[in-house]
Amino acid sequence: MPKSVPVPIFDCVVFGATGDLTLRKLLPALYYRFRDGQMTPESRIIGAARSRLSDDDYRARAARALEQHVPAQDHDKQTIHHFLNQIFYIPIDATEPDADWSQFLRVLDDACIRVFYLATSPDLYGPICQALGTAGLVTEKSRVVLEKPIGHDLASARAILESVGSVFSEAQTFRIDHYLGKETVQNLLALRFANTIFERLWNADVIDHVQITVAETVGLEGRGGYYDRSGALRDMLQNHMLQLLCLVAMEAPVSLQADRVRDEKLKVLRALKRMDPHDVATHTIRGQYAAGAIDGQPVPGYAADLGDGSTSLTESFVALKAQLCTLRWANVPFYLRTGKRLPKKVSEIVIQFRAVPFSIFPSDAAEWHPNSLIVTLQPEEGMRLEMMTKDPGPGGLRLSPTGLDIRFEKTFGRRFPDAYERLLMDAVRGDPTLFMRRDEVEAAWCWVEPILQAWASRPDHPRPYPAGSWGPTAAIALIERDGRTWHEDLE
Repeated sequence: MPKSVPVPIFDCVVFGATGDLTLRKLLPALYYRFRDGQMTPESRIIGAARSRLSDDDYRARAARALEQHVPAQDHDKQTIHHFLNQIFYIPIDATEPDADWSQFLRVLDDACIRVFYLATSPDLYGPICQALGTAGLVTEKSRVVLEKPIGHDLASARAILESVGSVFSEAQTFRIDHYLGKETVQNLLALRFANTIFERLWNADVIDHVQITVAETVGLEGRGGYYDRSGALRDMLQNHMLQLLCLVAMEAPVSLQADRVRDEKLKVLRALKRMDPHDVATHTIRGQYAAGAIDGQPVPGYAADLGDGSTSLTESFVALKAQLCTLRWANVPFYLRTGKRLPKKVSEIVIQFRAVPFSIFPSDAAEWHPNSLIVTLQPEEGMRLEMMTKDPGPGGLRLSPTGLDIRFEKTFGRRFPDAYERLLMDAVRGDPTLFMRRDEVEAAWCWVEPILQAWASRPDHPRPYPAGSWGPTAAIALIERDGRTWHEDLE
């Protein structure tokens, strides 16, 4: 496998360095980039958090994280040793007005790129950025990376964006959505705009509807405090799933230059039909998991996972029907669903084509299935085109659905970089193509907020569903009353 091209020398300062995101995702991603020769030996990772740790203490934590979250076949003792030597740690409470930021000035290299990764609660984004600016730590070579969700609603999102924007310019601000770093998501651009066969079919004349599903088997995983303030709509749909919808529905950009791509995504967000309270009542379903079973093992319900004995109105599942007010997508519904404690972990996009207008084949020749294109993001990235073909052999003409299947790792015979690996290096390079622009964030909140407001005004609770099921039965009715059904491979 060819070595990756090294990125420029950089200092990466990770706030929230002792948190789950850093240990589970960021450090393994940086390790892989170091192992593959993309992260230069002069570059440094500087963890920052409130815990009073030494460099060696934090390196020991990082080593345990790599052991736990990097597969054994990818472990190389010498490489890990050299990687850990590039990690340092500075204890600081970024919420304290008198915090000592001078220690960063003593450590950071003015000559190289500085990436400040905020793996913290979003309400700390503004204060940390303001403190960095006041301390003189922001240079022309600085970037800041923000995790989702940005804000709790439109007003809070704008407040965060204003606070961060007063210190870092738009070109220096990288709002990360790890779904956009997945190989399959980027392949959507290649699939559509590098293949005449698909782009000519990518419209309401040929496509019946689109489904986007992001399903998780896990529950709250100790994140009840955060999740109960957020819910499935804010946590997954407002960012990840709307970004996927944008890439499916966008028009061809004039080039792959970052703002040209993001201009087209913004047009999609602004073309989404806004929901009034009646639309919310008929086109959205919210649910909350009850006790059930995952993989044959009993699991508790949402309230038990929350652990404080209270009754919560937070949704752990949402399904909705969205519509775009454009000529390309006129009368083509987009069905979106996401939830926790569902039967399997899967993220996929289904492009469902229309059925043939009439059949020349005998009625008993097949159980007809219209063509569909399934783009799988996880657990295994790939694409599958389902079509009708003749069963081989004599005995009459019989048809059955057959798939043309591309699984990326199997097809290309090598491991592909994780989304965080790609996006972290893009931030170092200063390439914002796969990151959300400020106006995208605001447009997404503008569409989601009426749904949140309508839910808040209704006294009903989220519909219960047993863990291990595909959500409330109302989610099935949402799509089946239109004469459609959720993708059968998920069942």
